[in-house]
Amino acid sequence: MALVEVIIGSKTDESYIEGTLAILEEMGISHNFNVISAHRAPDKLHKYVNQAVENGVEVFITAAGGAAALPGVVASLTVCPVIGIPLPTSDIKGVDALYSIVQMPPGIPVACVSVGAWGCRNAAYMAAAILGIKYPEIQEQLKAYRKKISQ
Repeated sequence: MALVEVIIGSKTDESYIEGTLAILEEMGISHNFNVISAHRAPDKLHKYVNQAVENGVEVFITAAGGAAALPGVVASLTVCPVIGIPLPTSDIKGVDALYSIVQMPPGIPVACVSVGAWGCRNAAYMAAAILGIKYPEIQEQLKAYRKKISQ
C-alpha cells in the first residue's frame, strides 16, 4: 500500500520530480508515481485520486508548471494533504505556477514548496513530516536525515 501519491501533469516534467522520488525511496516511504493532466484528462484524474484514497494514500505530492491547476484540482477531490510544487516550465520560470498554487481559495488548501528542484526535494521531506505524525519509523528517518545534515 502506497502512503504517498506523486502526480505530475506532463511527461515532460518527469526530470523535475526525480529528486522527490529519490528521497521517498531513501526514506522507505511507499509511493506511486503517475502522469495525469488536470487539463487534458480531468475525468481520469478524478477517478485516479478517488481510487488512491480508497487504496490508503495519505498524502499527495503534485507538480505542475504554467497554470499549475493540478495541485488545486487534486485538493478539490480529497481532504488528504496536498503538496504542490511549482515547476519552472514557462517563460516566466515558474512564477505563474507559484501564484496558481499558493492562491487557493479558503477551504481547499495546498501546501506549496519552492519552485523547481529545491521544492521537489522539500515536498518529499514535507510528506515525511506529515506521515511522521502517525508513523514513528518515518519520523525516525526524518530525524536521522536532519541529524546528518546538521553535522
